[in-house]
Amino acid sequence: MLKVNNLRAGIEEKEILKGINLEIKAGEVHAIMGPNGSGKSTLSSVIAGKEEYEVLDGDILLNGESILEMDPEERAHEGVFLSFQYPVEIPGVTVTNFIKTAINESRKARGLEDMPASDMLKMIREKSELLEIDRKFLSRSLNEGFSGGEKKRNEIFQMAMLEPKLSILDETDSGLDIDALRIVANGVNKLRSEDNAVLVITHYQRLLEYIVPDVVHVLVDGKIVKTGGKELALELEEKGYDWIKAELA
Repeated sequence: MLKVNNLRAGIEEKEILKGINLEIKAGEVHAIMGPNGSGKSTLSSVIAGKEEYEVLDGDILLNGESILEMDPEERAHEGVFLSFQYPVEIPGVTVTNFIKTAINESRKARGLEDMPASDMLKMIREKSELLEIDRKFLSRSLNEGFSGGEKKRNEIFQMAMLEPKLSILDETDSGLDIDALRIVANGVNKLRSEDNAVLVITHYQRLLEYIVPDVVHVLVDGKIVKTGGKELALELEEKGYDWIKAELA
């Protein structure tokens, strides 16, 4: 589904990603771990198409087609979803209206008409029940006055409604207490299927106790330096990143 080939990228003439190779197949969950400043969030931003980053070399393929020349909206229409570390607030725009607009814009990009109102309401009802979301929550202004857990739950709801091919969760566990973490992880697990893939970017192992990855990659100084199964995350929790750095020295 996603293939990253020798990706080098940076910002303001500083190279951050120094030759990333990564392949994620449909149905898989991959986790990328690494110390602060290793390039984890840069990788998610470059895959999503954030324009402040410059790709210096390599390619990013989604289902065999390069997405490098696509802007962020086009990538989203192709099925790339990025969960932000710090979601924006949009006063006056309800969660429901925001998601209706997003879905219909995506349909328009594929040459489809707006989703009929009855189908939209049915889908909203089904997804909110699946994720145990109170319907009152959906009438609130997007992220305005939301707690950290509510913001993350809202993003998982957006993910459920948009049904992306590739979901990138960029440090989605940042600032969450255990209860909020469980809610978010349960939502992600319920949405896993053989037709989509998930890339979880995290600094800590605790999220991976709830979203169990098929593959764990360790990113250090812009390079993937180690890849393994879920046990690698446990090893990192026990030994810390200095263990990896010592191996590289």
